[in-house]
Amino acid sequence: MKRDPQPPEERPEPPSPAPSPPLLPSSLPAQAEGAELKLTPPVWIFGYGSLVWRPGFEFTSRKVGFIRGYSRRFWQGDTFHRGSEAMPGRVVTLMEDCGACTWGVAYEVRGEQIAASLQYLNMREAVLGGYDTKLVKFHPQEKDAEEPFLALVYIATPQNPSYLGPASEEDIAAQIIVSSGCAGHNIEYLLRLAEFMRYFCPQAEDKHLFSIEEALISILPRLYYKDESLEETASVPQESKA
Repeated sequence: MKRDPQPPEERPEPPSPAPSPPLLPSSLPAQAEGAELKLTPPVWIFGYGSLVWRPGFEFTSRKVGFIRGYSRRFWQGDTFHRGSEAMPGRVVTLMEDCGACTWGVAYEVRGEQIAASLQYLNMREAVLGGYDTKLVKFHPQEKDAEEPFLALVYIATPQNPSYLGPASEEDIAAQIIVSSGCAGHNIEYLLRLAEFMRYFCPQAEDKHLFSIEEALISILPRLYYKDESLEETASVPQESKA
């Protein structure tokens, strides 16, 4: 014989938990010095590659500046944005380097911008790029600016499957010349980054970046015939096959 259903026991509703700081997307490794990354608004995001000229998300303000203890290197492979599976491109990552500094742009995001920017960057940098996240201390360029502050940065470590590692400037330039992806040619990536450094950070040195640019410029003329050479070739009588 079935029993009549019993009414649920009335219990007082638990108090609503206090809102917690926004966390990074769960698919991203979120470790900084062994602790989970917790971001308290406003959030600052540091870009040192294509983010310096194409952030791709809404932000409240931006500052040019640098972080210490890292060097920028074209050691990360790219099979989507600036390359393909058949012809991977070369993009930058950061390598720990005591005494060095890397210049770039920090973007301030607030309110709804925070979740939207992190979701966008999760796909662009982590899922498609192979980058992890870390908090670093950002130093603004302005002389009268406030004290350094923490910023979120995306770093491709040697453990990710797209990591290519060191190579000569000439080999890196040669790979960049023949690579392109959904975001454009790999050459554009290199030249825009060099242009940013010259325009916004003229006092800064980036030997690695400018050496690759120099190598690329020296290689490009070899890929094309000069008009004069073609005219000379056309004017030479062809040998008889007889």
